[in-house]
Amino acid sequence: MPYESEPPRPRPGLARRRLLAAAAALPAAALLPGCSDERRRRGTGGRITLRFQSLAWQQDSLKANKQLVAEWNRRHPDVQVRYVQGAWATVHDQLLTSFEGGEAPDIIHDATDDLADFAYGGDLADLTTLLPPRLKADIPQQSWDTATFNGRIHGVPFLQEPRVLIANRTKLHRSGVRIPTPEHPWTWEEFADAAQRLTHRGTYGVAWPLKEPVSATLNLALSTGGRVFHRRPDGKAEVRFDAVDQVVPRTIHHQVNVARTASRSTLGMGGADTLPGFFTGRYAMVPLGFSYRQQIVQQAPEGFDWTVLPAPKGTTLDQGVSPQTLSVAEDCPYKEEAMAFIDFLLRPPNMVRLALGDWLLPTGRQALQDPALRVARHDWATGTALAGALRSAPAQSVRGYPEWKDKIATPGLQEYYSGAIGLDALRRRLVEDGNLVLARYQR
Repeated sequence: MPYESEPPRPRPGLARRRLLAAAAALPAAALLPGCSDERRRRGTGGRITLRFQSLAWQQDSLKANKQLVAEWNRRHPDVQVRYVQGAWATVHDQLLTSFEGGEAPDIIHDATDDLADFAYGGDLADLTTLLPPRLKADIPQQSWDTATFNGRIHGVPFLQEPRVLIANRTKLHRSGVRIPTPEHPWTWEEFADAAQRLTHRGTYGVAWPLKEPVSATLNLALSTGGRVFHRRPDGKAEVRFDAVDQVVPRTIHHQVNVARTASRSTLGMGGADTLPGFFTGRYAMVPLGFSYRQQIVQQAPEGFDWTVLPAPKGTTLDQGVSPQTLSVAEDCPYKEEAMAFIDFLLRPPNMVRLALGDWLLPTGRQALQDPALRVARHDWATGTALAGALRSAPAQSVRGYPEWKDKIATPGLQEYYSGAIGLDALRRRLVEDGNLVLARYQR
């Protein structure tokens, strides 16, 4: 995505009971443009109107989405799609309110780590039997897993973002470190050694922007076999913090507090906040999402030489992702028509247009083979080479995860990374306090 500031992300919503009160205080017209009765009626001549709430927010992505909606409407005069603009920062609370008020959009753009409450709560349609065979076959099972809850598919994953290392190419070559590739990535030990060799007066080897530390920690931990969330035989989730879960956080903690190869000042930053220091040479490497490339292209000083490296490897190169999704509201009266529009929007050429607009990777196999996504320019080829290693983040299907993340894991990891607490104290918080939180959601 092209970011002028920190990219907007879905955030956990308020408790449903609090939003019920808020929804009751709002007129229906304030919840979302249009009204339920109007949406459920066919228009003049039997025309159906579906509302598509998109979270596209930057110029190229907005243009691609609106062009595709217009193209659909030209081809389908009897099933028209009305584009509705949403926002990542408020989508969870807005959807909760609109679901409770019976005013939800028919077609919903969101992300898999925001779907659990809506899927388990019966707000999203089960798409399992509605999916066209072409679409079902084109997207790999590892991507479908990210949007599957209790064995039912509640969203179509279509864009995804690996975490990568964005590095100063000049500093890499001067240091003499081996340049990793997707075929031969660094191990976590090699990454730590490279950060040491890249650290010298005025330059840290790495900057970890960990204002939101949980998803970065958990998703990268998949490479070492870490999961943190596990399913017991009775199907209930529990938190563990075993040795394999600790490799990534221990590496970061050591770099910041012992080796001094990572800047302490960036721990409270978002990814975009580190870029000025990266451009001036204060940091040689920054772990970021793949889409930050566009902001670098737009903002880097002339002649700045940078490159994209794969994230370090543990036992595998796997990492967790929460793809963007398209879902259908359970109370949409025209689910088949809504799915037909999703199928059109995600045809391989169209999926490529959406991916290029957001500087992300498509999930579809055919779209990933498009030459436009396999060029060396801006390291697109590095990203597409990592697509096969992207897996469902274990946390996203766990009820209670948002509260565990906000109240337990975020402050715990922030204190651990800063050196305020040790590993044992972190483990007690994540596991003991965390399982108390999950228990309330699994009674």
